[in-house]
Amino acid sequence: MVVTELLSQRAAREDVRDWWDAAACGTADPEMFFPVSAFGPGMDEIARAKAVCASCRVRRQCLQYALATHQVHGVWGGTTEEERRVRAATPAPRAESGVRSA
Repeated sequence: MVVTELLSQRAAREDVRDWWDAAACGTADPEMFFPVSAFGPGMDEIARAKAVCASCRVRRQCLQYALATHQVHGVWGGTTEEERRVRAATPAPRAESGVRSA
């Protein structure tokens, strides 16, 4: 049981490294993704960070990681702290079951 859990944890870490290594932000200035403020000059940094994210092929994985690990600072997966907070607080839409009421 313990070995299975360790292998599962190792696989999870490798999955994170796989997408992380492919992220478009890897060659960008990291400070751009962590502006001091969402106002003033920080707005420009956020816009530049989101532009990098827009072209990133692992944007979805990055956002999933940020939501799963409760990242409260920075731009992750093309979203700001506030956008992730709103997303986390909004219930996911329910899938339709195909059954209609009369």
